[in-house]
Amino acid sequence: MTPGPIDGAARTDTARRDLPALECLTADALASHQLGRLRALLTAIGRANTFYATKLGAAGVDAGALRSLADLARVPFTTKAELMLDQQTHGPWGTALSEPLARYTRYFQTSSTTGRPLRWLDTTESWQWVLDCWKAVYRAAGVQAGDRIFFPFSFGPFLGFWSAFEAGAQIGAQVVPGGGMSSQARLGMIEGTGATVLCATPTYALRLAEVALEEHPASWLAGLGVRVIIVAGEPGGSIPATRDVIASRWGARVIDHHGLTEVGPVSFECWERPGGLHLNEAEYIGEVVDPASGAPVADGAMGELVITNLGRTASPVIRYRTGDLVVRRRGPCACGRTMAWLESGILARADDMVTVRGVNVYPAAIEAVVRQVPGVAEFRSTVARDGVMRTLAIEIELEPSVGDAGAVRVRVASALGQTLGLTVPVQVVAAGGLPRYELKSKRFIVAE
Repeated sequence: MTPGPIDGAARTDTARRDLPALECLTADALASHQLGRLRALLTAIGRANTFYATKLGAAGVDAGALRSLADLARVPFTTKAELMLDQQTHGPWGTALSEPLARYTRYFQTSSTTGRPLRWLDTTESWQWVLDCWKAVYRAAGVQAGDRIFFPFSFGPFLGFWSAFEAGAQIGAQVVPGGGMSSQARLGMIEGTGATVLCATPTYALRLAEVALEEHPASWLAGLGVRVIIVAGEPGGSIPATRDVIASRWGARVIDHHGLTEVGPVSFECWERPGGLHLNEAEYIGEVVDPASGAPVADGAMGELVITNLGRTASPVIRYRTGDLVVRRRGPCACGRTMAWLESGILARADDMVTVRGVNVYPAAIEAVVRQVPGVAEFRSTVARDGVMRTLAIEIELEPSVGDAGAVRVRVASALGQTLGLTVPVQVVAAGGLPRYELKSKRFIVAE
């Protein structure tokens, strides 16, 4: 169901740009908009979506009985494990679909590194909703018609790249696919096409910069003319040290973005406020809950992000536990948006935490430390067991220009000790000794 027009009076007086009214609503107007969309979603899926009809029926939830957004708490959470089990039991697609199978025109799957991936289908209409959400990412990044967007990856069944590619074409930008190429060839295509925007994981943006330095002076990469790098898929986009390295080597502004196959492009950084993410509350309801109890946490406290989409009717998720740990804050932004702000972006993944000698350790925390030390080209963390205790060790690969490897190793070990409160052995490996990645990195290894 398409929402009706928004009264211009519902926008706050902080709107300073020509933004869609839905991105600048007052709190009351936003709540009214979300409640209307939620009722429409629950009514639309009705009994056709067996997965949610069963879940909502067991909870005694009726779309017409929802009086406020607070009533959403009566709906049980949805977890990835539930959806996986549903697909295994009712293979291959599961029962969480709201339309006849013949209407689904898009197939995707999660980028699962362990076990079986979760399959995901979209109709033409639900896919267009995903693309419209991606347009909000481009809008916040200042990407528009006339830009040339380069995508340096092979297009597989991972949703994010396809949606960014097609949304780019719809806003009038020229989209340039860079699949099936070496890093050197991709750099050549960026130069040859005059690309102004790069979409990549933080890891691969760094890898392209590393390859460029092997054949060109440091100034060459910044001289290519790429002015915006939109990163996603890893926490590095919200880690200041990682962002700074990418920005300095490319001479470009880094814009972070966050999404999931099951959810779509849910949050994005704006140009005016670096280092965090706007939650697209025009198209999603976001909750923040305690990961252990599921109880809501106050704004300003860290918790797990729970998402309900409001427009992907053919394949919805309602109160979906993302596993992403965030700190939500509210208040108008200098960009004019009034949507909730995820401070410092995605802080960590709830399921990534390991306890090492009594200390809770997250991969993002290690990267934040290691990237602050100049001279580190790549790194890998390994968690192993020593009896009943876990241990953490770090391998680092240095840039060719580093003269004193021992000094860099000591700096990394010292920084880790100060930040984590652990004594972490650090080993320098030979050039090329650590793997490089095109998509999501695998720098955090847990050996059980």
